[in-house]
Amino acid sequence: MPRSWSDKRERQYEHIKDSYEERGRSEDKAEEIAARTVNKTRAEKGEAKGRKSRSK
Repeated sequence: MPRSWSDKRERQYEHIKDSYEERGRSEDKAEEIAARTVNKTRAEKGEAKGRKSRSK
């Protein structure tokens, strides 16, 4: 988990990871999905540096 995440995003990451593990995903895949989801949310909310989110 990156250190740049806020406490809120760390809790979000853990919640998503745990949910996917409970559904039978491997720990590695659950971590990947959770990290991608949190990073996407951060980008959409303007919390992340770098690329901006594209609207569909």
